[in-house]
Amino acid sequence: MKNKNIITKIDHIGLNVPDINRATVFLLEAFGAEIIYESYSRELPPLEASGELASALNLAPKATLYSCRMIKIGNGVRIELFEIHVDGQREPIKSSDLGLIHLALYTDNMHEAIQKFEAAGGKMLSDPNPFLFPAEKGDKNFFCYGLTPWGTTIEFITYPDGMPYEKNNNLYK
Repeated sequence: MKNKNIITKIDHIGLNVPDINRATVFLLEAFGAEIIYESYSRELPPLEASGELASALNLAPKATLYSCRMIKIGNGVRIELFEIHVDGQREPIKSSDLGLIHLALYTDNMHEAIQKFEAAGGKMLSDPNPFLFPAEKGDKNFFCYGLTPWGTTIEFITYPDGMPYEKNNNLYK
């Protein structure tokens, strides 16, 4: 059977951070991330985006790129870190704002993941909680949210009991 989907997976997620070196150290310490490559280095002159480049990348006028680095966490999706600054730059969004609101990381050991996250400088917003929705509930299924030092929301998630929707794939048809 031929795959009906033209899109086959999420390749990477882009995050703009205030200091790429500090963010990298945090991700290495908190999640055991590894650097895959650096596509633009702080050793190069800052690159001011204007005209077509700013438009193509959806950047504010006069946004300046200082560095860009690709990392990965475990076998999951890659994260492209950017350090882009511009006058009037806004604070990170909250989960109630529009747009990409969090990055969820699966763990087999919730307590150790939280401990490493906090030791690296992350701030937890709660202890692990049972899932809220029936399609996700299980006795050992938990989630919780935390904030990176630069304010990106991270969700820790574990579901060793599986997800109820997997057992009844007609649940939402």
